[in-house]
Amino acid sequence: MPWKECRPMDERLKFIARLLEGEQMASLCREFGISRVTGYKIYDRYKDCGLDGLYDRSRRPYRQANRLPVQIERCILGLKREHSSWGAPKIRDKLIRQYPMIKPPAISTVHAVLDRHGLVKRARQRRRGGKAEGTPLSQPTQPNELWCADFKGEFKTGDGRYCYPLTVTDQASRMILACEAFESTKEQPVIEAFVRLFKDRGQPSAIRSDNGLPFASPNGLYNLSKLSVFWLRLGIAIERIKPGNPQQNGRHERMHRTLKQETARPPGMNALQQQARFDDFISEFNEERPHEALDMRTPAERYAPSSTPYEGLPDVEYPFHDRDIIVTACGRICMARKKINVSTVLAGQKLGVKEVDDGIWLISFMRYDLGYIDLEQRTLQTIDNPFGTRLSPMS
Repeated sequence: MPWKECRPMDERLKFIARLLEGEQMASLCREFGISRVTGYKIYDRYKDCGLDGLYDRSRRPYRQANRLPVQIERCILGLKREHSSWGAPKIRDKLIRQYPMIKPPAISTVHAVLDRHGLVKRARQRRRGGKAEGTPLSQPTQPNELWCADFKGEFKTGDGRYCYPLTVTDQASRMILACEAFESTKEQPVIEAFVRLFKDRGQPSAIRSDNGLPFASPNGLYNLSKLSVFWLRLGIAIERIKPGNPQQNGRHERMHRTLKQETARPPGMNALQQQARFDDFISEFNEERPHEALDMRTPAERYAPSSTPYEGLPDVEYPFHDRDIIVTACGRICMARKKINVSTVLAGQKLGVKEVDDGIWLISFMRYDLGYIDLEQRTLQTIDNPFGTRLSPMS
């Protein structure tokens, strides 16, 4: 609690004076409206520093991270000028050899000194964060150039269970490719649904979705999810609309409105009846209902299956990296007997690693550079979002 008076120094003087006269700490703290921890803290400062200890102290930290004495910084900068190609690890080792009597700074501290003086070449700008962002959106003119996927808002069937309809459409032809009733939005059943769809229709060039689960993950590396990683492995590019801008997927959303009106008001008595309603709606929408944007033709008249067949996940090779490594089930990789967290969405995936400096490794997934690993710090430093444009394995 704050001091009763507006001048804390006066209150502290009164508090110390009465304490020195023999009054009890607990009763004084209650009267002055402070905790006993604060009371003893004030008393200890008075014993150590006298009246000066009762003044407010600066909250500025006594020591700043990655800050060294001026003399050591000068030595680091001098070594860098002598050996311009040396990085932080070599400079630190040379510093230890020249001055064994001083405590050596960490490699990250030496790197920070070089960076502060503009002596570090940055390959890419650091990633700002994991906030979801949209990507550029294409304007397809042919079937299977772009599919759109979304989960229609959940609703309850007659038996009280929730229904989550997964919908997939072809952007150019308006063809509804799938509308399946799920009990949740868990990733694995959705991945299996897309496998069935790819086997039946072939693979599209790209898929557009929003930034929600299971298409994206707010906690995943670069907002990736296991589903989007699966698409990338197949060579399918990914487009994402901007958060809060459903109009960027307007054709799909318009279909959702009709779907809801004709199949969910009222809903089926159970999931099987609801799926039967979805199937009937798909048949009518695709084969009987003319579409004004298609010159009054039906989507089935405009659509043709993709010429890219589904053949399972292709192998991933890294011929220009030093080695490849598998991400564990808990989202880690093991290097030099050290475990580094990457992301659980990449569990089971093969990554490529390449040493670019002493103890610094570039880590890549397919054609994407994900970031740099510092083996001493056991951390992954992400860089510019490699998926910030169009999430295409061929870009």
